[in-house]
Amino acid sequence: MFRTKGDMNSPRIILGIDPGLRHTGWGVVAQNGNRLSFIAAGRISPSADLPMASRLLTLAEGIADIVRAHAPHESAIEETFVNKNARSALLLGQARGSAMLALAQNGLTVAEYAANRIKQSVTGHGHAEKTQIQAMIAILLPTSGKLAADAADALAVAITHAHHGNVASLREVQR
Repeated sequence: MFRTKGDMNSPRIILGIDPGLRHTGWGVVAQNGNRLSFIAAGRISPSADLPMASRLLTLAEGIADIVRAHAPHESAIEETFVNKNARSALLLGQARGSAMLALAQNGLTVAEYAANRIKQSVTGHGHAEKTQIQAMIAILLPTSGKLAADAADALAVAITHAHHGNVASLREVQR
């Protein structure tokens, strides 16, 4: 879903994803020049009672619904960080893979950003706490209201892409 040269003056809609097996946060922003506007945010929370494949399917279907509802031009996701607990890292990787597949199946390219880069982009500090990210999201996107940490993190991913993804996006449009 690349924008054509004719619609470069219209807002760029960006979907950010904060993957997780219990809660996958999502956030949608519009970028018009240097201005960012909040569109929507939330989280997908598959039942822990479901078998793993069903939980991953719930995530993928939820993301597909969000893409259909908000028609983003681009998407971005947080990279997996190395976790001391191998099982937790594996589960997170499965959720992340499900999310990336759903985005790709719906025609979106997927940019990936490290957690420290996301925190740096939004708070100015690469080791910021979740509460600091939530506070900055409230300042940067005042109409977003009170958000769950996962949804705020997803908006931070979208904001990071708005700040750092322009060059890659322009290259794709010019092809």
